[in-house]
Amino acid sequence: MRRIVPNTVACVVALLTAFPLYWMVLSALKPDGEIQSLDVRPWTSHPTLDNFVRVLTGEGFGRYLLNSAGVALSVVVLSAAVAFLAAVAVTRFRFRFRTTVLIMFLIAQMVPVEALTIPLFFVVRDLGLLNTLASLVVVQLAFTLPFAIWMMRGFVAAVPEALEEAAMIDGAGRATVLWRILFPLVAPGLVATSVFSFITAWNDFVFARTFIISAKDNQTLPAALLVFFKPDENDWGGIMAASTLMTIPVLIFFVAVQRRLVSGLGGAVKD
Repeated sequence: MRRIVPNTVACVVALLTAFPLYWMVLSALKPDGEIQSLDVRPWTSHPTLDNFVRVLTGEGFGRYLLNSAGVALSVVVLSAAVAFLAAVAVTRFRFRFRTTVLIMFLIAQMVPVEALTIPLFFVVRDLGLLNTLASLVVVQLAFTLPFAIWMMRGFVAAVPEALEEAAMIDGAGRATVLWRILFPLVAPGLVATSVFSFITAWNDFVFARTFIISAKDNQTLPAALLVFFKPDENDWGGIMAASTLMTIPVLIFFVAVQRRLVSGLGGAVKD
């Protein structure tokens, strides 16, 4: 009985979480007549791929996909590298205002995105980065780094300093200790932060619409979805098909890193 109740609750929560995804894929497979029908059914008798074909053959979808992938991967690599080095600095070194810096990381997570959009617009404009993908990379880094640094701080602190001291006694330099000893041990943390950074950058809509104003070739997938919203009638089949295609890279990225994430988090470092 003790297991039945929590298992039942877990199954209900899982179904509630997965249902929107199921409905999105189902709507993408429905013909237009069923999507607009008042007789709503949680299945379709005539599945079709017309919505996916219309999206994939639409103008610019491939370019928008590459733009989103380029921005997301750039944010992942840069945020992982900077977060790792910053976490080592605030964990292993003692300096003035270290606590203040850590508190600032937390405060940065509390500020709503909407409150910073206009100030960031003027900053990006003054840097001459408007209508470029670099503007999205820079802004996404600013929002993902505080969380990434705070999380990596815990992973770095969990590694005993005795390991580094033993390596330095054996003649290893600071760079060798950093990349050959500390880096492999905190790799699970880097994977976890990479998942967060990738999803945040991949699903960004506000910044993409704010900083990519007139350069249509530099649009990303979330902003490109607006082409299916029309004044007279929305193309819900195209919207759901494009949303489904947008979800696939996130699933692929997570599946690619989950083994490393789970195996790393399941281990322990002992002094």
